[in-house]
Amino acid sequence: MKNIKRFRILVMGRANAGKTTILHRVCNSTDKPEIFDGKGNKIEDVVVQGTLTRGYHDIKHELVFKSNPGFVFHDSCGFEAGSTQQFDEMRKFVVDHAATKKVNECIHAIWFCIPMTDSHRTVTAAEQKFFNECDTGHVPVIVLLTKVDALYLTAIRELLDGGLTMAEAKERAVEKQGELQEKWLVHVKLELNKCKFPPRRYVALQKMHQEDTDCTVLIESTANVMNEEGLQKLLISTQQSNVLLCIEYAVRM
Repeated sequence: MKNIKRFRILVMGRANAGKTTILHRVCNSTDKPEIFDGKGNKIEDVVVQGTLTRGYHDIKHELVFKSNPGFVFHDSCGFEAGSTQQFDEMRKFVVDHAATKKVNECIHAIWFCIPMTDSHRTVTAAEQKFFNECDTGHVPVIVLLTKVDALYLTAIRELLDGGLTMAEAKERAVEKQGELQEKWLVHVKLELNKCKFPPRRYVALQKMHQEDTDCTVLIESTANVMNEEGLQKLLISTQQSNVLLCIEYAVRM
């Protein structure tokens, strides 16, 4: 465990699920990450932009933010149901990097993003396929409900449909948003817990578009599902946004 230098996370989910925004908040950065191939060679920006324009992501590429190089991220493309090749490539990556004996190539956690902008289809065939067919072994999967703030407009609309005035709807919108968030969280848990390889934890993320958003809940939730105490320490020490969290875990351990 002492030889592990960086905490490695695979970020998954459909396209436009807010994955990159989460990474910016976790690393407290607004800059683009540097991208490296699997051998540690930096990929030039012109190459990166070219592949992104064509909608292509290489899951083997490492995303590293200068603000916090202790984190290494891998970004899966937004695979949808029916994309067998993309799914097989993702599964091979997960299996290989979960079982590898090379400690600095292991993935330590998987964040699976489900956006609430698509609350009418929170659990699609793609999510069910992943959680039924992809055994991540000892690597924990945490489901992140992203773009939860989108439920505010849904709340306004439902309150207006219920006969309230706009002023009344705005007054009750936050409470209604909380009810909708809980409703969809329960629904997602119910559906995914039926799967063969269900997630270990569920976290709802709000205000990720704001630069000062605190990611403590996400970091703590990830640390709490780690099987190894050494990985918990590595994660907590790597995050730099909450000094009190570092102190708390230092005392606890």
